[in-house]
Formats: sequence, C-alpha cells, structure tokens
Amino acid sequence: MSSQPGEAPPIKKARPTSVEDVLVERQERRKNRRQPGPGQQGKGRKGKHSLGLKEIKRDPVTKKAKANWSTEVLQSAEPPAFNPELVKTIYNDNLGGKSPRRGPPLRRVMMLEISQYLENYLWPNFDASTASYEHVMSIILMVNEKFREGMSPWSCFHKRQEVFPDFFKAFLGLKDQLAAGSSEGAAAEGEGEAEGAQGCKRSMHMHERTAYLVFTINVFQSLEDEMVRGQVLRLVSLPLWQALSPGRLQLELHALPQLAKHWKHLLKKEAKAAKVPGYLPPQQRPEAGFLPALLDEFADALGRCVVERKSHEQQEAEAEAEAAAAAEEEEEDSEEDESEDDEEEEGEGEGAEKAAGATQEKQPAPKQPAAAKPATQAQQQAAAQQAAAQQRARQQAAGVPREPPSVVLARGPLTFCERCVELLTDLLSQLPTRRFVRTLLEDRAVLVKAKMAPLYSHPDAQLYRQLVDLLTFYMAFPISDHTGEPLTDDEVIAAHYEKVCTFQRLAFKHWPQLRDLALSNCGQVEKRETLKRALAALPPDELRELVVGQLRLVSESDPWAANNAFLMEVMLAAYERRRSQREVINEMPLYPTEGLLWDESQIPSVNYTGEACLALPKLNLQFLTPHDYLLRNFNLFRLEATYEIREDIADVLGRVGAYWDDVAETPVVKFAGWARMGLPLQAFRITEVRKPGVGEAKPAGVSADVVIDTRGLRGDIRGEWDEVKQHDVLFLLTIRPPSGADVAAMHEGGRRPSAAEKYGLAYVRGCEVVEVKDEGGRLMNDFTGRVRRDEAKPPEGTKRTLTVALDTAQYQLDMNHLAKHKTAEDPYGTFNLLMRRKPKENNFKAVLECIRDLMNEEVIIPPWLHDIFLGYGDPGAAQWRSLPPSQRLRTVDFGDTFLDAQHVRDSFPNHTVEFKPAPGQAQPLPPFRITLPAEPEASGSGAGTKRGAEGDADGEDAGAAQGNGSASGAQGGGGTIVCESYVPPDPGPYPQDRPRGNDVRFTPVQLDAIMSGVQPGLTMVVGPPGTGKTDTAVQIMTTLYTNCPGQRTLLITHSNQALNDLFQKIMGRNIPDRYLLRLGMGEQDLEGEGDFSRVGRVNAMLARRLTLLAQVERMARIFGVAEDVAYTCETAGHFWLLHVLSRWEKFCAAAERAKTAAAVAQLFPFTEYFADAPEPVFRGDSYERDMERARGCFRHLRTLFQELEECRAFELLKGQGDRVNYLMARQAKVVAMTCTHAALKRREFIDLAFKYDNLVMEEAGQILEIETFIPLLLQRQEDGVSRLKRVVLIGDHHQLPPVVQNMAIQKYAHLDQPLFTRFIRLGTPYVELNAQGRARPSIAKLYNWRYRSLGDLPAVQQLPAFSTANAGLAYDYQFIHVPDFMGQGEMEPSPYFYQNLGEAEYAVHLYCFMRLMGYPAHKISILTTYNGQKHLLRDVIDRRCARHPLFGRPHKVTTVDKYQGQQNDFVILSLVRSRVVGHLRDVRRLVVAMSRARLGLYVFGRRELFGDCYELQPTFKQLLARPTKLALVKGEGYGSVTRQLSDKVQPDLIPGVEAMGDLVSRITAEQMAAQYAQYSAAVQQAPADGAAGEAGGEAAMTDAAAVPAGGEEGQQGAD
Repeated sequence: MSSQPGEAPPIKKARPTSVEDVLVERQERRKNRRQPGPGQQGKGRKGKHSLGLKEIKRDPVTKKAKANWSTEVLQSAEPPAFNPELVKTIYNDNLGGKSPRRGPPLRRVMMLEISQYLENYLWPNFDASTASYEHVMSIILMVNEKFREGMSPWSCFHKRQEVFPDFFKAFLGLKDQLAAGSSEGAAAEGEGEAEGAQGCKRSMHMHERTAYLVFTINVFQSLEDEMVRGQVLRLVSLPLWQALSPGRLQLELHALPQLAKHWKHLLKKEAKAAKVPGYLPPQQRPEAGFLPALLDEFADALGRCVVERKSHEQQEAEAEAEAAAAAEEEEEDSEEDESEDDEEEEGEGEGAEKAAGATQEKQPAPKQPAAAKPATQAQQQAAAQQAAAQQRARQQAAGVPREPPSVVLARGPLTFCERCVELLTDLLSQLPTRRFVRTLLEDRAVLVKAKMAPLYSHPDAQLYRQLVDLLTFYMAFPISDHTGEPLTDDEVIAAHYEKVCTFQRLAFKHWPQLRDLALSNCGQVEKRETLKRALAALPPDELRELVVGQLRLVSESDPWAANNAFLMEVMLAAYERRRSQREVINEMPLYPTEGLLWDESQIPSVNYTGEACLALPKLNLQFLTPHDYLLRNFNLFRLEATYEIREDIADVLGRVGAYWDDVAETPVVKFAGWARMGLPLQAFRITEVRKPGVGEAKPAGVSADVVIDTRGLRGDIRGEWDEVKQHDVLFLLTIRPPSGADVAAMHEGGRRPSAAEKYGLAYVRGCEVVEVKDEGGRLMNDFTGRVRRDEAKPPEGTKRTLTVALDTAQYQLDMNHLAKHKTAEDPYGTFNLLMRRKPKENNFKAVLECIRDLMNEEVIIPPWLHDIFLGYGDPGAAQWRSLPPSQRLRTVDFGDTFLDAQHVRDSFPNHTVEFKPAPGQAQPLPPFRITLPAEPEASGSGAGTKRGAEGDADGEDAGAAQGNGSASGAQGGGGTIVCESYVPPDPGPYPQDRPRGNDVRFTPVQLDAIMSGVQPGLTMVVGPPGTGKTDTAVQIMTTLYTNCPGQRTLLITHSNQALNDLFQKIMGRNIPDRYLLRLGMGEQDLEGEGDFSRVGRVNAMLARRLTLLAQVERMARIFGVAEDVAYTCETAGHFWLLHVLSRWEKFCAAAERAKTAAAVAQLFPFTEYFADAPEPVFRGDSYERDMERARGCFRHLRTLFQELEECRAFELLKGQGDRVNYLMARQAKVVAMTCTHAALKRREFIDLAFKYDNLVMEEAGQILEIETFIPLLLQRQEDGVSRLKRVVLIGDHHQLPPVVQNMAIQKYAHLDQPLFTRFIRLGTPYVELNAQGRARPSIAKLYNWRYRSLGDLPAVQQLPAFSTANAGLAYDYQFIHVPDFMGQGEMEPSPYFYQNLGEAEYAVHLYCFMRLMGYPAHKISILTTYNGQKHLLRDVIDRRCARHPLFGRPHKVTTVDKYQGQQNDFVILSLVRSRVVGHLRDVRRLVVAMSRARLGLYVFGRRELFGDCYELQPTFKQLLARPTKLALVKGEGYGSVTRQLSDKVQPDLIPGVEAMGDLVSRITAEQMAAQYAQYSAAVQQAPADGAAGEAGGEAAMTDAAAVPAGGEEGQQGAD
C-alpha cells in the first residue's frame, strides 16, 4: 500500500452524478481496452466516442439541427419548412428504424435530444392527419429519452396541449397496428426485412415494441399531469372488462351490485349507439383492447425468450451482416463506430443480469474468490481441486473450447417481457389503475403463465424472476380494489378460508375423487403438496371442467386451457396460502451480507444509464396503503444503505493490502496496508446464544466478544477507535486474497471483477456494540450510569474488547445452512477484519428498525391528511379552508406580527379591514386580533373524493392531482375582516418581564403563510431563495404559542445548521426559555449563553428553582413569615395560597371600594418586595393606570409561583434520567430535532409517551419521504385517533432534493423525491413566497424565472449596498469563458473525479484580485459543481493564497450541493465541464448555484457548451448577453467606490487565465513594495521611537493577513 500510518488516506472513489458521465466513462473504458497505455490516469480521458463539445459540433445530427431546427435558424427571417422525409431519414439512420435486430444506439438518441429535436421540430410540426409512423415513433423515443435523463418530458407538449389527444390517438393506432402484425413480426425480424419509408406497412421490430412499451410505462407514471391523465386513464377504466371471460364477468358483477348497475347502464348506452352508422364495438376500442392486446403479445414473447443455440455457420452469417451494417454506418458518419456501440449496448447496456447472445458466451465464467488457505489436510485437498478448476477455466479462456449450453436468451424478447412485467406492476401499485386491471390479469392467469414460461427457470433470468416476484406481491396485496380500504390480516385470512371452504363444498358435491380433500381441514387444503396430490387424481377433462367450468379461474377461450400442468398451477396459486410481507420483513436480517452487497440485480452499480428496468419498487405519486408506503421505503432505504456500505467495504479492502503469509506451517492472512476504518481482528468468540422467545424460531440474542489492538495507529485515529460506543454498528469481514493468477483470470476478456472478487471477500456480517472495555477490563464510553463521570479514567493499554450483538435472524439463517449442508463452513470462525463507519453515515439500522416497527403497528394518519398522503382525493382537502368551520380558528391573535395598522391593510388587499381600536386609543395600535369572515370560501372542492368511488368507473381519476395551485390563505375569499386592537396586560415592573417583539415587516404572502400555519390542517410553503422562510417559520411558531399556549410543537429540519438558525431566532421571541428544548448532537453549536439540551434544560430548571425559592424567602421575610416556606416548591405553593393570593384578594376588594390612586399605593401589600424595580411602581396620577400596574406586579408574582410549580416535578424526581424524560415528555412546549434524530429515537419517544399537537418542518424539500413521514408518528395514538392537528411543511422543490448515492435507486425508484415535492406534484395548494431580500435584483433575475412571480423586497432596490457597483469589477454578475488551458479542458484523473485546471487557476486569480482590491475574505465563497474541482481549488489556494499576507483563504471552498441553504456577498463559481453539461443540466442545481450570491456572481465555464443547453437557456441568455471576458475597472477599491450599477464604464477585458495571473502578480508586487516602503519610511522618520514604529509596521503587515485568518478559520470549520 502506498499510504502509511501518518499519511492522509486517499480520497474515496468518486461516483457519477449524471447519465452522460456514465456513457462517457463507458466509451473511454472501451477505448482503453483497445489501446492501453501508460500514464493514462494522469491525463484527462478523451476519446472519439465521448459526447464532447467538439464531437457534438462535428456530428451530422448537429449539422442537420443547425440547418433545420436550431433556435437560430427558426428565429431567422426565412426559417426552413418542415420536411417529413427528413424525419423518416433520421428515424431510419439514427433511431434504429432500418435495423430489425438492434435498437438505436443510446448515443444517437442523446445527440438528437441535445439538439432539441423534440422541442423544435417533432412536436411543433406534428399533425395527426399527416404524421407518419416514423414521426410518431420519433416522438415516443424522444419522450423516453427525457424520462431516462430525468428531464421534464411534457413541458414542450403544453405549448400545443390541444394537439395531445390527437397524438395519443396516433400512439394507440400504432398499438393496433402492432396487434395486427404481431404474427408476421417474428418472420420479418428473422429475415431482417425493413420497409424504410413505408414503415406503417410493416410490423414493429422488437426494439420498437419495447420503446412503445416504455412510453406506456412513462405516461402511466405521469398521472399528475392533467393533459396526460385525461387520456391515459381511459385505458384502464371499466370498458376494460369487455375483455373478461363471461364467467368471470358474471362473478365480478354479482359481487359488486352497484357496479353491476353501472354496467347495465353502459350496455344500454352501447345498444343505442349501435344504431348509429359507423358504430365501433367496445371490444375494438382502445379502452377495451389496449391492455388485452399487450397481454397477448406478452404471452407470445414469453415463448420466444428462450431459443435453441444457432449453428456456427448462422452465427458467422449474422456477424458478417452486422459488420456490413456497421461499416455502412461508419461510412456515413466517420466520427462514430456504431458496430462497437451496439456490441457494448448488448454486452453492458442492460446490465450483467441479461446474459444472452454470443458475446457473453465468448467471455469466461465469473471467477469466485480463491478458497481459504487450508489449515487441515482436507482443506488443502479442496484448495488444490479448486486451483485445478481455475486452471482449466484459464485454459478454456485461452482457446480451449467448452461446450456451450443448448439454449440461450433472446435479448429483444427478454427486454420486452421485463418491461411488460414492470408495466403491470406499476398498474397494480396505483389504485386508479389497479381497480379494473387486477381482475383482468387474474382472469388471464398472467402470473401463472409468467412463472411457467421457460424463461422463469433460466439461470440467467434473475432480473425477470425478481420482477415477477414483485408483480406477485402486488397481485395479492391486501386491499379492496373498488373501495380502496386496506384489509387487515384477519380479513385476509378469513377471505382465504372462505374461498377454501367454498371449493371444499363444491368438491364434496360434484367430485367424489376429492372427497378426502373436501373433508380435510382448511389448514391441510391450503398446503401446496396436499392440494397437488389430490388434484393429480382427476382426469384432464375433469380438471378442466373444475377449473374452467365450475370455478371459472380460466377462460374457455384461453389457449393455455388445454394444458393440464397450467390448470394445476392455477389451482395451486388460487388456494395455497401465502406468507404476508410483514412476516417476511420481520424475519429479514437488517445487516447486509456478502450475497446482497454485490447483487447487481438488486443494487446496481454506479454505471446505471436508465436503459434497463430494475426489480425495485418505485416512489411515484400514489401508494395503496400506509403499509405499502412503508414497505417500499423500507426496501429502498435498505438497498441504498447497502450500497453505501458496499462502497465503504470496497474502500477498506483496497487499503488494507491483504496477503497470505506462507512462512508459518498454516498460512494466515496478514495486512500490509492500513485503513482508517478497518483493523485486523485479534480474536472473535461467540459468548452467548439466548433461547428463542415464545412463538419465535430465532434466538432471543446472540453476543460475541471482539478483540482489536490499536497499537501502531496514529493518535487521532486511535482516538476515533476509542470513541466507539454502545449502539454503534460494526462489520465483521473475512478476507481471503486471491493469487495473482486468479486476479489475472478475473480480468480476462475485459471483464471487471467486483471488489469482493478482486480482494477475496468471503463473508460480511454486521453487529451492534453493547459495551467496550480497555485492556484492564474497565468500561469505556459508558452512558448507562454504571461508571460515574467523576470515576472515569483514561483507557489502559491498546487492546480493546468489544462486546457486540449479532443479528439473530442472520445467525439463525447461517445455522440452518450449516445444519442442511454438513460440509459447509461456519462463517463465525473465519473473521479477520473489523470495519467501522462514520457515525453520521451509520444510522441505517435504527432507521430500518423504526420503519419495521411502524409496519407492525396500526399506522394512524390524521383523517384530514390520510388520502392526500397516499395520493388520492381532493388535493386541497387538507388545507384549513376545506376543513369544517368548527375546526378552524376564526379569531387569531397575531401578537407582534403586524407593525402598524397600515401593515394590516397591506396584508389583506382582497378584504375590507374594519378596525376596532382599544379603549383610550385614538388610532388602532398593535397588537391586533383578526377575526375572519364567518364562512370563508373553500379553496378546493371541499370534502374530497373517496378513493375508488364507483362514480369514477369510466376512467376519471380517483385521486390524481387537480393541478398546481396556491393556497388562498388570508388572501382569498374577500369579505370584511375585523381587526381589533388591544392593550396587552402589564407583565410586571422589571425589564425582563417585557416580551421580545418582532421587527420584520412581513409581506402579504408571508402573512398568508402565517395565517395558514396557525390554522389546523396542512400548510405548504414554497420559499424561493432569500424570501424569509426562516422568519416565516419563527412567526408561525410564536403565533401558535400565543393562540394555543397549551399545545406542543415539534420542530424538524434536515440539517443541524438550519435547525440552530431557526432555534436561535425562536430563542429571541416571546416563548419562555423553559419551554424550549433542542435535541440531537448540534446543540453545542448554538450561539448564546443558555444550554438547551436535555441535561442543560434540567440543570437550568434546578438553578431557576433555587433562584425563585430565594425570592420566596425574601418575600416571606417581608411578610414576617417563617422562612422555611421557601424550603421546597410544595411549601412555596402553600405560601402562595395562604399569604400571597389572600393578600392580593384583600387588596383588590379594598382598592375597589376606595377607587383612588393614593389608596392603591397605600394598600398595595407588595410595595417593599418591588422596591428594587428600576422605576417607581405607582405614579399616583390615575387610579386605572396604577391599578393596572398593580395587576402587572401580581402577574409577575403569579408567573414566579407558576414556574415554581413547574419546577416541582424536577424536585420530586431524584434521578437525572427521570428528570430528563419528564422534561421531554411533559415540560417542553417546543421540541426541536433533525429528521435523522427523530428516526433514531422514535422507539424512545413512544416509550416515554411523548405527545405533540403540531409539526413544523423546515427544509422539507431536502428530506427523504420516509424521514418526513416518521416525525408524524413519534407519539402513540390514543383510541385509534391521531392527536396531530397541524402539519407545516416549508421548503423549495425547485432546489436540490435529498442526496441518494446510488444512481439507479435515485433515478429509477425515485428515492430522492421528498414528500414535499410529491405533494406539490399532486396539486396540493401551497403558498409561494414572492419577494426576495437576499440578492441584487439583477442577480435574482438569473433564477427567478423558475418561480411564478418572484419579485424583490424594497430593501434590495433602495439600500446603497445593492445599488453600488462592485469595486474593480465592471459587472455585478458575469460569465467568463475559459478555453482549454495548457491544451486541456476538463480532466478526469480517476473515474467521475472531474477537474478543470484552467477554471481553478482563473477563479483563484479572481479571488486574489478581489483581495487586493480590499474585499474581506470572509465575504467571498468559491463554489464548484464537482468534488474533484473542489479539491483542486483547495490545492491551488493552499499553494498560492493560504499563507500569503495579502490573500489568505476565502470563507468557503465547497460544492454547490453542500452550500445549499447558505449565502455570501460574493460568489465565484466554476462549472468545470468542457465536454458535456453534466449534472448542472438539472435545473434545481442551477437555481442553487445562481442564488448563493448577494452582491456579485462570477461564473467560469465553457460558453459553447452551456449556452446551447436547452434547460439552462433562461439563465444563460442573460449571462451571455454580457462580455464573456472578465471585465475589470481601474482605480477602484473596496469600501470607497461610488460608481453605481447603472453607470456606464469602459472596462478592461482580460484575455484569459495567463493575463489575469500576470495582472495579479503585478498588483501584488506593487502592494507589497508599497507596504514595505511605508514601513521603512516610518522606521526612518522616528528613530527615537524605533521600537514603537517597528511594532506599528509589524501590526500593519499583520492586519493585511488578519481577515484571511478569519477566512481560514471558517474554512476549517466548514471542512
């Protein structure tokens, strides 16, 4: 290993962040296999197959685009006319139209998508009456490409929305043609025929059918779009049942009387329509024929997936044909190598799980890790046998032929079948599409056919089997298809047994052969073996009569009905009992093992392009039940965590350098390298296996001792290992490194072995730390109370013994395997390496346990939120205006929200405001109470639509989105609002009694959000950058406390930084500190004196108790009462009743009789107590005023004794743990935590009976679905009713979503979709803040186009800081074009680790120039879009700036993603890429990048690349409207510039990086010389004061570096 202890460890392997990156890497890998060469890693990888800028420019598609559909040519005076023949030519040449066997190369499709082929040519010129087959198919392929890349697919369609129904009809017409020509398609494909321009006269090729199917999947995943939804739901509506067999239709209508009435009405309607000429029977319409035709084609394709291996001659002929086709394509396009692209598409594009064709047959079989070095003679013999087998495999790979299998998988039909299963699963996983589809699938016995096909049992069809298993789960999902109500386990079991009993009665009556089965108990009948044995006694004709005629499980017209095995399997599938998914989840190990970690079909590698489907559940818009929601999230979260663990394990394996030490008699594995996160095991021993609990088959617990030695580690790394504590998750690894020959064999044929194969990873098992002991046997890091803090000592020695708890489920599986296979190896005796992970990344087990606990509970969601949460019903039904009037707050005390009466008028522009001043006020003054009109108008349709209602049978959406909208909030409805001014009660004579007020003048839209947040129900607030989301959230919290002081609020954010910012603002408002609690690890970062952690709040309450009792004691002395009344809170309470309250009541009675100011001052019993008030208590000029002052003093006393009463529990509870629990469960009114902490501690909250009424969630757009859902359920439900009254979600779906590491799970399963974004997609009304106060208006225009009506606050238009120009810089924002620097643009030292030296140097030069102009370092941040560039920038800054007295480090050098939620005055941004746009094409990342700067934004990038990107046009049109050479202005300095932004100047344009470097060098030299001259002159002028002058000069030099030092500290804190 190159890294040694004491050296910085290498950077973890980078991952791709866009599909373009994966494709470029794939092309480069292919090129490197052909032309390997030394030194390749050190240079930027660049090949002719990559989608670089030069390649794009030279591509024929680009040339055609510039001539026919580019934006420039379309905006010219004479744009070219639409040419249908060009569409046909492009389709045949680039989209696979003339290739019967191969689909279009992905690179060709990407080129057309980049050229805006769909937006500028295909869709604007679509005419259903004249559109050709190629035109429609081209649109389909382009839409599929949009979906694959994660771009918005329907935005351009909305520009001609009225044409979409015609296009969809044309799409369905293609489907009809496919059904008509399917029988001829196979022959045409085999002969390689293609009809060119007459495409409509031929049948679809298999790859065209697959593309057609993928488009169908995509449209069914777009139900939130009303344009799409209105067309596609007709395909799964009630007319679909026209395709049911008569017997099954009769059974269904008999079971659903209301639907039977609707069906009769439909038949009458059809009978009348049949009399009209041109009538089309329902069976021939798309509503009834689309899905049945698809199922027929699926059944046909199943039979063509597994084919006989073709002869050698035929293979050679096909290869020659493909080579000829490839040569022709290469001749047309010299820049492409299509034949190799296609080979790569076949070999890699769909994933290793599809082993088909001759390409894979030629490659050697995957090598497994080498066997363990033997410790016994038997093991030595086994190792020798394995070595011989490996030698034979190498010989075969070298040329010795091996016998190929007799059958192979046909790639085209296989892909089609996989996509078919994916579509059917999607249809069943959404209630609007499931309702009528499941019955049809059951009638056609699709699931049985899918499992009985030869494909299902083929060893290389693992992905297909997993997809079918997922379809099986949703076919039997426990839910009523027509009402949408979930079925309990008892209901499912009861229905199953009723079905079995019905069959038994039928068998008893009509089939004597089944008499024994009919008389058996249901438990016997539901067993597969029993049922199969009994049915085998029936002759084929009787079995057919039973299944088809009596039970009507299969249609008589089904071709499979004559298959006896098929009928048998249908019966078994219908009557055998399946295990519930809940049971499976409960028995599933939570830690990943070696089998799951490297299973590409479940956890795809980073090289996922989006071309293939995966056996993963999807998080789209709708879920069947809360259990379905939890199950999908559980599986995806588990797989995402497994992927991250896999990356960590691979990183450790690459560092430790495992090798075999053969010196000893028994070879052992040793480690030549080191890893920060891994240590060799000294010993491992299982210490206890507890007996299983009642009704369980696994042990109650399995404990083991793990011994490690930290000797030889660097001090800080040893400290990290010593900080391992209870509940930390560790991994036990067994490594058996393969030999050099084995490693070479793994790479033969260009194969890329996994890290497990490469390094010889044999076993992986997870465990959880129970306790840690040092070498002396003393406990370390104990938080259980067994070791007192004052007795804690430094650990002894370097050996550590960790007691760990193993996964009981996995242990039982391993023991079962050992019992079944006597010769198998016990993995628990082989571990030789222990791995840990970073604590912040290692909480997966707790989150999975939390989700599993929820799955085992009855999840109660508030009724007003239930349907919208699952994605059904009226999207506005959860908003406060749609709730019953009895649940709303008609009068709201806004407290300090309004600053004056005019603020009230401005906040309600659509209402008439009627003011009621308080008594004694000439004009209304704050605070105000607002009374709303009696019956506000509902913003939505009101009660909401019941899921699966019968009225939706004709295909109307049963709960899809109603379209985006804004919550009307305070602005809607109109009418008269009564604004009542009141005088707040006097809080007391001391300054600390005065409430802390608000000084923010909220905008009308912010008031809209505050009003909605205070009201019950769901509030959605979209906060664009700089619009005051945090201030709005704080005001919602304080207003809630003012109106509902007895309710408790849970405050959730994604990050600790955002939570601390929000919490600190709440601390400065009117909520008393004793009611605030901050949970989690970030509390220590709070600024301020108080400690708001659990222990800190308990200590504060105890300290406050002593302070208050001292006040009671002082009062007792004044009253002449024994001072022991202040001994406890209880005695103080008695003192309150007997001496304080009684005196107050006597005083009130006497003062009421006298009614004079003098009497008030004379009779007041607490005058001496309040003698220390800063002002006299009574003025003596008014009885009413003095009496109010007396009441204020009494309120002070009442608050004092109320606090003592609250402290009483802490006095009675003697244990610190009990006090902490009481504080959290009862005392705190505002409890703040991150979403991660909520998931980790949910079980603890439930055990403490934690209660809360309101949930406020900031950063909701950055939180995973499940991490948003868990905080809704941190309390135990009472009587099946949720206590939750309000949910306020604040976020921005136009900024970056949560981070999901695995690209497949992110893009295919949509795990990165937050609940906030899903609600927005569903059309839930929301309030969008519309005035930003962060950036100059000109900078805000770079991103405000993404929002509906984002304007500017007056401050950014009026304040001098926003109107004054930036010193030395001509523009407030500018795009600086950076060409190749030293002959290179972007570089890639390692895969996906992108850097651009030219941009890094230029950005640092600009930073240095700004520092020379006097800009403070802490006001400058340097951002980039890639981690590789971040590290390069930091290296350049360390080399040039960090220690220079004039420069120093900037405030932050980080990525755009990490900087979300932060801002700075000046931002320098490096876009890095020069070949492809990369992940900046995600507009959400662009919005974040453009919105971080307040006063200046300077972007470095490649003009041609980003300027031509369609998605980025609104921003880059503005950026490129200015010069793209850095524009500087002479003679200006920071802080002294008077130039305004609007002033015209003649700037100096900097030609490039070198010129900027020279300029910075000259200015630096001048300033250094000037400072030195100034210092020398000062020394010479004052020789007598030389010492003082020298100190002053040194101080001046030090001042030049003072600000950079602060920036350096900020940088270190950020790192």
